[in-house]
Parts: sequence; structure tokens; C-alpha cells
Amino acid sequence: MIRPAVKDRRDCAARARSAGSVVVVLGVLAAAFAVTSSIVPRSARGPAKEPPVAAPVVPAAVRAVSHTVVYELLGAHGARNVTYTAAGSALTQRSEVTTPWSVSFTESVPAGRTPFRSIAARNPGPGELRCRIVVDGAVVVEKAVQEPEQAFVSCAV
Repeated sequence: MIRPAVKDRRDCAARARSAGSVVVVLGVLAAAFAVTSSIVPRSARGPAKEPPVAAPVVPAAVRAVSHTVVYELLGAHGARNVTYTAAGSALTQRSEVTTPWSVSFTESVPAGRTPFRSIAARNPGPGELRCRIVVDGAVVVEKAVQEPEQAFVSCAV
């Protein structure tokens, strides 16, 4: 009866070694998985879920208002170096004009917005040189210079 006891001890030891081997193998697999998941790029793991795309924002319609703008220069001797802003704030220049002189244009601007408007000129001779800005028939600014010659006059709003 002694022999069966020895055999049972050997079986127990063999089973313990097998269980230990299984634990070691599982540990190695877990470590390999952890290393692989940190090294392999995201694209190799499949497509990433994209965040939801928000609907495009459509700006509210802005009502435009049209205005008729007239720039005027009045004086006895004409004007030199005339510079004014036209529709869209584009600068326009004339080296010399005879007076009375005027230019008109129609501008379209968003409702509630006042665009920049200006005209400037140099008086070439004695006497007065007057500038005026008229919007939709109403004078919005008017200025004048007297002597001396070469005086500069400007109107802006």
C-alpha cells in the first residue's frame, strides 16, 4: 500500500507543474497583448469612430439698402487733387476739375450700417472752395475754405 501513496504524490506534483505552466503561459500572453496594443497604430485596429458632424450654419439674410450719393465741389477757380471714396470705399482721384463739379453713384449697404464717405480737394486760386456730400437728396455734410490759395477742404461722414 505504500506504492499507491507515492504515485499520488507524483501525480500531484505533475499537476502542480502543469498548472504553473498554464499560469506562466497566460501571463506571457497578457503581456504580449498589452505591448502589441500600445505599439500597433490606431489605423491597424480599424477605423476610428468619427465625432458627429454638426449641421452647417446658414447666416441670416441681411437686408440691403440702396442710397444715391452725390459729391459736389463748388468754387470760382476749379479744384485740384480731388480724392473721393466711391461705392465699396474704392479711392478715386482726379488731378484737376472745373467747378461746379459733381459725381454720383448708387451704393448698396446692409441695413443699419453707415458706410464711410469722403471727398477732399485743394483750392487752386483765391476765393472759396466748397465741398458737399448729399445722400438721397439730403445734404449730410458741407464745408468750405477761403483764402489762401492751395487751401485744402474735405468733407467726410
